[in-house]
This record gives sequence, structure tokens and C-alpha cells, in this order.
Amino acid sequence: MVQKIYEIMKDIYDPEIPLNFVDLGLIKSITLNGNEVNIVMTLTSPECPLKDVIVQNIQNRILSEIENVEKVNIYFDFTKVWTASDISKEGREKLKKLGWNL
Repeated sequence: MVQKIYEIMKDIYDPEIPLNFVDLGLIKSITLNGNEVNIVMTLTSPECPLKDVIVQNIQNRILSEIENVEKVNIYFDFTKVWTASDISKEGREKLKKLGWNL
């Protein structure tokens, strides 16, 4: 089930950078506890004004696409500030094709 959640996260894109959360390096961990999903993630900025929208989008997608999940908890960890170096190799290639200079 964790792999399925990662696949869903690969289909949810950052509102400002045209990459999904996995390729951006925003997902730190996904764990299961019974019927609950726990996601630890970061954002490109701790002050992201769309944080609540992002949380709602993630929760709605997981709850609607995976059976037997009753709750999705999202925890933000900003102990390490996100930088472009957190972007996956695949993500870097996608951004370069779009004209981003990394």
C-alpha cells in the first residue's frame, strides 16, 4: 500500500514548480498504522500560502483511491530547509526540458 501512495504522490504537483511531490524531494516518509496513513513531508517554503490546499488535496486523493484507509495524517518537517538539490535526477531532467536552469 505504501508504494501505491507513492504513486499517488507522483501524480500530485506543486502549485508553483511543475513537478510532483516525489520528484521535488518533498516526501520524507510514508508509513501505515492500521487504517491510518502517516506522511512526513516538507514544502519548498515553510511559509507556503497553499499549505492547507496541498494537505486537503493529498488527503482527498488517498482517501478516494485506496480502500480501507480511514485517515491521512500529514506532518511537516522543516528541520532541513528544502533546496533545489533535493530534486530527483528525473525531476531535474524534466525541469531542464522545460527551460529551467538548475
